[in-house]
Amino acid sequence: MSNKQVAILPPIRVRDVNSQVQGLAKTTLDWIGDYWLQLLVSLAAGAAIVIALHFARRMGRRLCQRDGRLGGWGIVIGKAVARTGNLFILILAAKLVIGFANPPADVTRVVNFLFTISAVFQAAIWARELILGAIEHRTHGEHYTGEAIGSAMGIIRLLVSFAVFAIALIVVLDNLGVNVTGLVAGLGVSGIAIGLAAQGIFADLFAALAIIFDRPFRRGDAISYDSSAGTVEAIGLKSTRIRGVTGEERVVANKQLLEKEIINNSSRDYRRVVFTLGVVQWTPIDTMEALPSMLKELIEAHEMKFVRSGFTGFGAQSYDFDVQFDSPSAAFQDFYDARHTLGLAIVRRLNDEGIALAYPTQTNFINPTTDPDSRPEASAQGDNPSRNERPNDRRQGTGATPNASAVDEDAEGR
Repeated sequence: MSNKQVAILPPIRVRDVNSQVQGLAKTTLDWIGDYWLQLLVSLAAGAAIVIALHFARRMGRRLCQRDGRLGGWGIVIGKAVARTGNLFILILAAKLVIGFANPPADVTRVVNFLFTISAVFQAAIWARELILGAIEHRTHGEHYTGEAIGSAMGIIRLLVSFAVFAIALIVVLDNLGVNVTGLVAGLGVSGIAIGLAAQGIFADLFAALAIIFDRPFRRGDAISYDSSAGTVEAIGLKSTRIRGVTGEERVVANKQLLEKEIINNSSRDYRRVVFTLGVVQWTPIDTMEALPSMLKELIEAHEMKFVRSGFTGFGAQSYDFDVQFDSPSAAFQDFYDARHTLGLAIVRRLNDEGIALAYPTQTNFINPTTDPDSRPEASAQGDNPSRNERPNDRRQGTGATPNASAVDEDAEGR
C-alpha cells in the first residue's frame, strides 16, 4: 500500500439531492404565490414571442420555395431560419420575459444556464447551414456537378460541422467555468498534425473552393494557362480536367492551376486579329498614305470592327504596316473564319491596286577581276589595272532591289 494520500470526492447522497430539489421547488412555489400577476403577464408575453418565432420559422420555409426575388440566396437564408429549434424558441422567450416576474436567484441561474447552452448550439446550427448553403448555392448556380463535387461537398460538410460544433462546445464549457486551455491546445495540435499529413489534399481542396467562390472560370469555359489551352470539362476535389484543342484530356491539380496566369477566352466579347503587311520599298508615298483608309473600307465592308492601321517600321526588304480588327464574337471558329476571309480579301485588293508585298530576296554584287585577259576593254581603253587590287571580290547583300550606290559601283567596275 502506498503512503500517499489520495483525495477522494465525497459521495453524492440521495438525501442531499432530494433536499436540493425540494428547496428549489419550495422557492419556486413561494415565488409563484407572491408574483402570480407578474408571472401571468410574463407568460402572455412569452407566448407571444413563441408565436412570433414560429411564424418567422414558417416564413423561412416558405422562402425556400419562393426564391425568385433574392437570386438563390433566399433558399440559403430560409434553410437556416427553418432549422431553428423549439427548445431554443422556448428558452429564448423565457430569457426575454423572466426579468419582469422578479424570479428567485436559483430560477434565474437555471434559465441563464439553459439559454447559454441552447443559444450557442443554435448559433452553430445556423452557421453550419449558412456556410454549406452558400457553397451549395455557388456550385449549383455555376453548374458545378458530378461525382467529384459531390465528394467534395461531403468532406466540406464534415469539416464545417466538426469546426462549428467544436467551437460551440468550447464556448459552452468556458461559460460553465471549465478550464478549456488544455482542450484548445489539444485540438490545435491535432489540427496541425492532420494538416501536415494531408497538406496536398487540403491545398487542392481549398483551391477548388477558391475556384467555386472566386469564379476565374467554370465548366465549359475555354481558357489559356501557362503555354496550354483548352476547354474546362470538370472541376473536381483535387484536380480540374481540361480538354485540349487537339483532343487530349489534361488533368491539372487545382492548386497548380491557380498559381498560373489564366486567360478566360469565354469571357471575351471578341478576338483581335493583327496582320503585318510589308510593302516593297519602291511603293509610292501616295499609295502608302492611302493604304490605311483602303484597309478600313475593306474591313468594314466585311462587317468586321476596324480598330487601327498604320505604318509601324522599316523592314529589311519592306515598309511595314499593321492592320487590326475584331472578330464578330469570341468564338474561336468565328475568329478563324474572319482571319481567313479578310486575309484573302486584303491580298485580292492589293493585287487589284497593284501594291506589291515584299518577300525575302538576295542580290549578289561581283567586281570584275584584275586579270587583263578577262578585261579586254580595259586594255583597249588604257584603264589602270591596279584600280581594284582584290581578286574575285564578292559582296553580298539583301534587298528587293540594289541601292543607288551599289548600282553605280557595279557600272563603274564594268
